[in-house]
Amino acid sequence: MYDLILRNARLVDDTVIDIALKDGKIAALGEVTGETRAQRQLNGEYYVSAGWIDSHVHCYPKSPIYHDEPDSIGIHTGVTTVVDAGSTGADDIDEFYALTRSAQTDVYALLNISRVGLITQNELSDMANIDKVAARDAVKRYPDFIVGIKARMSSSVVGANGIKPLAYAKAIQRENGDLPLMVHIGNNPPDLDEIADLLSSGDIITHCYNGKPNRILTPAGELRASIVSAIQRGVRLDVGHGTASFSFEVAKIAIGKGILPHTISSDIYCRNRINGPVHSLGVVMSKFLSLGMSLPQVIDCVTIHAADGLRLANKGRLSVGLDGDLTIFAKRRRLTVFTDSENQTLQGEQQLVALAAVRAGKWFLTEKGKEEHAFDL
Repeated sequence: MYDLILRNARLVDDTVIDIALKDGKIAALGEVTGETRAQRQLNGEYYVSAGWIDSHVHCYPKSPIYHDEPDSIGIHTGVTTVVDAGSTGADDIDEFYALTRSAQTDVYALLNISRVGLITQNELSDMANIDKVAARDAVKRYPDFIVGIKARMSSSVVGANGIKPLAYAKAIQRENGDLPLMVHIGNNPPDLDEIADLLSSGDIITHCYNGKPNRILTPAGELRASIVSAIQRGVRLDVGHGTASFSFEVAKIAIGKGILPHTISSDIYCRNRINGPVHSLGVVMSKFLSLGMSLPQVIDCVTIHAADGLRLANKGRLSVGLDGDLTIFAKRRRLTVFTDSENQTLQGEQQLVALAAVRAGKWFLTEKGKEEHAFDL
C-alpha cells in the first residue's frame, strides 16, 4: 500500500504521470495502480517537479546578521531542501544542527571556514579564526549535515588578508574528502582573477551575476578569461541573488553569451525575504524566465544541478528509491515588475507560484497555496 499518490502530475516536459510515495521515498512512477492511504488529483494547471533545492540560504535563527527560520524560506514557499551557506562555523554548528532537527524542511550546511561563522561581517580578517582542526572535527561530527564549506572572499570580509583565506579553504577542502567549496565574490581585493585561478572542478562561484566592479565581465562586456578557464575546468556558477549581489544587466549579457547558471539560489534571509528584492526562491526563478531561460532549464537549476553540485545523491530527480520530495507549482501569465539588487527593474510576463510541496512523502500547502485555497477537498 502506498502512502500517497499524485494523479495526473504534469512534468515540465508536459508528460503526465502518476507519482506514488511510500515510507518517505518515491515508490512508483507512470500509470500507478494499487491501494493508497491518500491521493491528490491534479490537473493540467499544475506542474510537478522534484523538490526544489535552494543551495544558498541563511537560516540559522541565532545569527546576529543574516538569520531566518528554515521553514519560512523552505517548505512554506515550496522549497523542500535548503542549504545554509556559511552562517555557522565550527563553534556554532552543533547548535545549528540541533535547531534544524525540528524543521519540516530538509536542512544542510556549508561550514564557514571561519570557526566563528557570521557573527560579524569580517570573519576572515583574523586568520586565527581559520582553524583546520576545528573544521575537520565538525565535518567528522556531522558528515551527513555538512555538505561543503564556504569562504566569503570580498574586501569587507578578508580585510588585509587578501587571497590567503582562500588558500586555507582549499587546504581544508583537500583534508576533508574534497568537499564542495562555495566561494562568495564581491568587492576587491582580492581580485576575481586571483580567486578564479585557485578554483578547481566542482568548486562553486556564488553571486556570479553581481554588478560590482569585481564581476565576471570585463569593462567591454566580455567574459573574463579567468572565468572562461574556470568554467572549462568544471567550476560551477551559482546565482546567490541576495540583497546586494544580483544585476539584471550582468545576467542579461552573460546569458546572451550562453553563460547560464549551474544553480539558481536566493541567498535569502528574513530582511530580503520580507522587504525584497528576493522574497522567495520562486521569485528568483521567475526572474530567470524573464531573462530568457526556459522552464526546464530553470527547474534543472533547482533540482538536478543543485543536487549534483552538493552531492545530494537522493534528491533532485524523479526516480524510484530517491527521497519523496516534490514541488507542485503553477506557471502564471502575470505582468510583474521584478527588481534586482541594484534597484533596476525588469518586466516579466510569467511567474512561478509554488502551491504545495511533498517532503519525505508528506503533503504541505505553501503560504500561497493556503491563500488561494489550492487543492481544497
